[in-house]
Amino acid sequence: MKTKMRDWPAGVKKTRQRQTVLTLLEQAEAPLSAADLFAGAAAAGREISLSTIYRILEYMEKKGVVTKAEVAGSERVLYELNSFRHKHYAVCVICRRIISVDNCPMENFIPNIAETDFRVTGHNIEIYGYCRDCDGSRGRG
Repeated sequence: MKTKMRDWPAGVKKTRQRQTVLTLLEQAEAPLSAADLFAGAAAAGREISLSTIYRILEYMEKKGVVTKAEVAGSERVLYELNSFRHKHYAVCVICRRIISVDNCPMENFIPNIAETDFRVTGHNIEIYGYCRDCDGSRGRG
């Protein structure tokens, strides 16, 4: 599900480059890497250097406009508009496609931690498998 921005984020100076990056993130079906954004900007006829895209993403993350997700076992770092919801992703082991998981498998799980004075504030779950396209091309059977 795409996240839509209603208005330009408060406290963020509006520039052509920032607007291009946020528009690409808004239109994306899945989180994007800086390289994906660089290619998308070029395809849209917008010249933005890759280093500028990284600076924009870092700035927008600090401002809480975008969130960053790191895919384990990969050097890929992905960004998406901040939906202010807790999220997890499934990663296809063949094509590396990222699929958003709408529910958290940890919601009903309370860890048994020996240290009773410990409060859990977060977690990270990685789910790996085959997307629909790759699973069908594997010729299961």
